[in-house]
Amino acid sequence: MSAAATALVAPDGAGGVGGIDIPPRDGSPGRFHASMAGYAPTPLRKAPAAAARLGVGEVLVKDESSRLDLPSFKMLGASYAVYRALLQHLGRDPEAVPTIEALRAELDHGARPALSAATDGNHGRAVARMAKLLGLEALIYVPANTVQARIDAIASEGASVTVLDGGYDDTVRRSAADASEECLVISDTSWEGYERVPGWVIDGYSTVFAELEEQFERRPDVVVVPIGVGALAAAVVAAVHGGPAPRPVIVGVEPVSAACVLESVAAGRITTLDHPQDSIMAGLNCPTPSRVAWPLVSRGIDVYVAVEDERVPEAMRLLARDGIIAGETGAAGLAGLLALGDVPELSQARAAASLGPQSTVLLLSTEGATDPDAYRRLTAEPAEPVEV
Repeated sequence: MSAAATALVAPDGAGGVGGIDIPPRDGSPGRFHASMAGYAPTPLRKAPAAAARLGVGEVLVKDESSRLDLPSFKMLGASYAVYRALLQHLGRDPEAVPTIEALRAELDHGARPALSAATDGNHGRAVARMAKLLGLEALIYVPANTVQARIDAIASEGASVTVLDGGYDDTVRRSAADASEECLVISDTSWEGYERVPGWVIDGYSTVFAELEEQFERRPDVVVVPIGVGALAAAVVAAVHGGPAPRPVIVGVEPVSAACVLESVAAGRITTLDHPQDSIMAGLNCPTPSRVAWPLVSRGIDVYVAVEDERVPEAMRLLARDGIIAGETGAAGLAGLLALGDVPELSQARAAASLGPQSTVLLLSTEGATDPDAYRRLTAEPAEPVEV
C-alpha cells in the first residue's frame, strides 16, 4: 500500500500567473505537425461512466492513445523539438524550412547528427521515431525499472536502448553527456544552461489545445493534467491562462512517490525528491521539476494532487467502460479526481477544484496501453464477492 493521497491548493488561492509572460501561439508547431504523414486531431470523447462516478455534469477526455501512429501524446513535443533543434544545428529557420519534407531535404545536403534522449518510455520512443523518419541515429537511455514492453517498443524504432542503474534523473545526466556537434540532446526536462529544447517540447504540445479549440461545444470548467517534469502542465497553463476569461480551474496530478512539483510548490523552490520514484504511472516517475516549466507550473495550477497507485486501476476501468484505452499514466488525472472525491481530508481541495454536479471536466489521457500485459491485468474487473 502506497502513502495516502494528498493535495495542495495553490498558495495564493488562485493559481495566478501575474508577472509571467504567456507566449502567443505562432502556429509553427501546428503547421509542422500537419506536414507529418498520418497527422489528424485526436478525438475528444465523452465519458459518462467517469462522470457518474465523480458526481459531475460531464467528463470529456482528450484521447491521446493514438497520436501520429504512436500510443502517446509525446510525439507532438518530441517531433517539434527535434525539428527546431535540427534547424538550429543547420543554421536555418522555420519560415524557410516549414515542413518535415523540407527538413529531410536540408539534412540530405548537410550534417546528420545523432539524437539522444532520456525517457521512461514514451518520449524516448517518439525521439527514436523522429530519428527513424529522418534517417538519423538515436541513443535512448531508460531507468532500470523500465518494463520490457516499453524498451522493446523503443528498440523497434531502430534506436540503441541503454538500461541504466538508478532512476530518471540518472538517465537525464547520461543523455546530457552525449551533447556535441555530432549529437543533439532532445530532453523534455531542463537544467541550468539547457532550456531551449525543453521549451520547444512545451511549444509542441500547443497543438493539443489548438485542436481542442475546434472541438469544444462549450469550454470546460476544470482541466486535469498529469504532471511529470511539468512540460505538458506548462503547456496547459499557457493555453488556459492565455485564453479567454473566465478560465477553467487547473488540477495537476502526480503519484505520491513522485510528487516533485507538489513538494516543490510547498517548499517554494525547485526540490529534488530523495526517495525512489516507483509508481506504476511510469511516465510521471520524475524526481525534479523542469526548470523551464517551473515558472508556469508553480504559479498557474490551482490544485495539486498526489495520488496512490491503488486508485489507478479503477480509473483505467472507468475509462475502458467509456471506450477509452488509457494506460497507467493516461488514467492518472481521473485517479486524482477519484481521490479528491473519496478522501474526506481532501474536501477543501475538491471545493477549490470546483467539482460539482454542473461541472464539465476535461481530462488529458496522455497514453494508451504502452504495457499491454499490465493493461489487461489492471483493467480486469474484480470478481463479485461470493455470499456464504
